Amino acid sequence: MRCRSAVERPRDSGSVTAEFAAVVPAVVLVLAVSLGGIHLAARQLQLQDAAALAARSAARGSPIDALVSSLVPGARGSVEPRGSLVCVRVDAAGTPLSAILGTIELSASSCALAGGR
Repeated sequence: MRCRSAVERPRDSGSVTAEFAAVVPAVVLVLAVSLGGIHLAARQLQLQDAAALAARSAARGSPIDALVSSLVPGARGSVEPRGSLVCVRVDAAGTPLSAILGTIELSASSCALAGGR
C-alpha cells in the first residue's frame, strides 16, 4: 500500500509556465512590428509635409536640398516641372523594420503653382 500525501499535485503542474514562455516571444514580436509600423507611418507623414513645403519653396525659385534634409534627416528631394506646376518628390529609407524586412523605401510628392503666387 502506497502512502498518499495530504496534498496531491496535479499532473499538469508547470503547464501554465510553459505556455506563458511560448506566448511571450510572439507578443514581443507583434508589439515590435506594430511599433515599427507606427514609426513608418509617422515618417511618411513627415515626408509628405516636407514635400509640400519643398514644392512651395521650389515654386518660388529657392533650392530645396537644405530644406528637405533639415525637415527629414536622410531624405533627398528632386524637382520635376509639369507645365505650370513645380512638383517635388521626397524619398527616404524607412528604418525601423530594416532588420526583419530589409530596407523599406518611402516617398511623397507634392506640387505647387510655378511662381509661388
